[in-house]
Amino acid sequence: MDRLLKFFNLKKMNKRERYAVIAGAAVIFIFIVARLMIYPFFSRTEHLKRSLQVKTTMLAQMRQLQSQYLAINQKTKLSTARFQQRPKGFTLFSFLDRLAGEAGIKDRISYMKPSRKAGKNSPYKISRVEMKLEAVSLEQLTKYLYAVETSANMVEIKKIAISKKDKKQGLINVVLQVQTVEI
Repeated sequence: MDRLLKFFNLKKMNKRERYAVIAGAAVIFIFIVARLMIYPFFSRTEHLKRSLQVKTTMLAQMRQLQSQYLAINQKTKLSTARFQQRPKGFTLFSFLDRLAGEAGIKDRISYMKPSRKAGKNSPYKISRVEMKLEAVSLEQLTKYLYAVETSANMVEIKKIAISKKDKKQGLINVVLQVQTVEI
């Protein structure tokens, strides 16, 4: 305390000035202690809180990605199993022709145009058949489409165009594009 009094020459100051200088020194001391000790502690705490939030968000995203991966993996296994269940020598053309016979519309087929497209850097090929059905009833078409879409052979109808043939009899013309993936 004597050093402080000598340094600031507090002995020559009146009592009020001494208290002001001591109060100012105390404020500066508290500020320095707060800046050097307390602020870094709270700053570190805030940094840890932000880091925890970021890591929690990342964990939630990772869990979501994991569930998506598992779903895709499950679909892949199902697709592989379906591919293996297909009869040997399966062709989309013969499959559609057979279903048309079962649905009773084989004689209504105007044309069937098969095509095949190989995927880039892939062992899979996309097999397509475009076919035109003339003068079929809506019931016949529904039966045929149901048989195509629900088959276990992973066949899908890509495009369909329907036009009326005869309004009185309720017959329609249909152009279908059906596709499947082949190995």
